[in-house]
Amino acid sequence: MQKLSIKDLPLKDKRLFVRVDFNVPLSDEGRVTDDTRIRETLPTIEYALRNRAKVILASHLGRPKGKPNSRMSLKPVAERLRMLLDNLLESDCNVGFSPDCVGIEAEELSTRLESGQTLLLENLRFHPEEEANDDTFARSLAKLADFYVNDAFGSAHRAHASTAGITKFVGKSAAGFLMQKEIDYMSSVLQDPKRPFIAVIGGAKVSDKIGVIKNLLGKVDALLIGGAMAYTFQKAEGREVGKSLVETDKLDLARKLLDEAKQRGVRFLLPVDDVVAMKIDNDVPTRVIDAAQPIPADQMGLDIGPKTVKLYAEEIGNACTIVWNGPMGVFETPIFASGTRKIAQAIARNEDATSIVGGGDSVAAVHDAGVAEKISHISTGGGASLEFLEGKKLPGVEALSNK
Repeated sequence: MQKLSIKDLPLKDKRLFVRVDFNVPLSDEGRVTDDTRIRETLPTIEYALRNRAKVILASHLGRPKGKPNSRMSLKPVAERLRMLLDNLLESDCNVGFSPDCVGIEAEELSTRLESGQTLLLENLRFHPEEEANDDTFARSLAKLADFYVNDAFGSAHRAHASTAGITKFVGKSAAGFLMQKEIDYMSSVLQDPKRPFIAVIGGAKVSDKIGVIKNLLGKVDALLIGGAMAYTFQKAEGREVGKSLVETDKLDLARKLLDEAKQRGVRFLLPVDDVVAMKIDNDVPTRVIDAAQPIPADQMGLDIGPKTVKLYAEEIGNACTIVWNGPMGVFETPIFASGTRKIAQAIARNEDATSIVGGGDSVAAVHDAGVAEKISHISTGGGASLEFLEGKKLPGVEALSNK
């Protein structure tokens, strides 16, 4: 990566503003129910503390629409972070909390920080200026610190005050270890992948994945398509797909993508059978229909069938590089989750391949299948990883200082 790393910064006795992604789920009682995102950035925080920096952490949580909301306060996160740091550093860690992210109190608390101490700021999105990337707000954040580190890959595709604007007003801006890991993995598969290189792309709509498919067509050896978006492609090829979700305004585009794949010599695989039902319901009767047959008018395709699972698993097993983004069916309904789960298991079985999984349902599937530790890299940023795979530049990365 051609951007500065946290290792390039002189940290001792310096105030370090670290943008993290602590957008974690909270219970009704205000307890953190899943601390995965906090744990992911611990290596960066630990490195800064061990190098005697004064660490100021900032994040958003939820969508408070630019005003304070007690249900989206980061205060419970400060307590969870303290517990994690206590275990990690084997000492009592002082994690202070600022009731605002800018203003006199935040400035005073940051000034009083001692080397090796941590301060967590209140939710950045309690101010509308954060998402507006307001210069005055960004300058106020920058007042708190000497240097800036971005370790929030999940927010890197947003040009907000804390991800982009602040970098104009601090000495140097660098990537944290999580950010660096995300970019290194993504860059390696897009620039110099081991072959065969395959991408498994799922989800509901072709329109959500157009950019990814177009970009990957010039890089992969095969594309494996699942999810409802497959029915737009099947409809474009002339199949009757019943009540399945189809983007009729994208049929011409689907044909063009299929033609482009053929011209480039990329194998474009669509499901060869489908699990269908009359509606999305866990108790509804289901049946498997071969893709050579029409889906009845009163039925809809809701998951890939067993022949497709076998076909895709063989492709996955022969690959050296695998990228997966998007579910194979209506994953949130257990009866239609089988295809997605089996794809997760197939990717995990190929331990010799470099595998990258991004997107909420795909990540949930590898955890649900109990195979997360067998995936080379699980991306922490759904939207950011999608835009990276599209070949877009991420504002939160572009804003960092060059080496």
